[in-house]
Amino acid sequence: MSHKEWAEQIITKALEDAAFKAELLSDPKAAVEKVLGKSLGAINLKVVQETANTMYLVLPLHTGSSELSDEELDFVAGGSREESERYDRNGNCK
Repeated sequence: MSHKEWAEQIITKALEDAAFKAELLSDPKAAVEKVLGKSLGAINLKVVQETANTMYLVLPLHTGSSELSDEELDFVAGGSREESERYDRNGNCK
């Protein structure tokens, strides 16, 4: 499951289930791990809720290098290395 897919799943569940939303806001990592059924390991997770007059802009990690490692690229792309190896640099299926 890609990052985008699980994020959408978590957001949908929070909008439909007030108890889950409260848990997600108070202990996001535990709430997400429970839904996904797996540990997020060393990843820190923060959840915030926008208000009528507050929006959030999340900047990606910048390591000072112009290139991402394979692991960083997999995480940002929301896929796995196996998925990404099916396509060439132009996005064409191999």
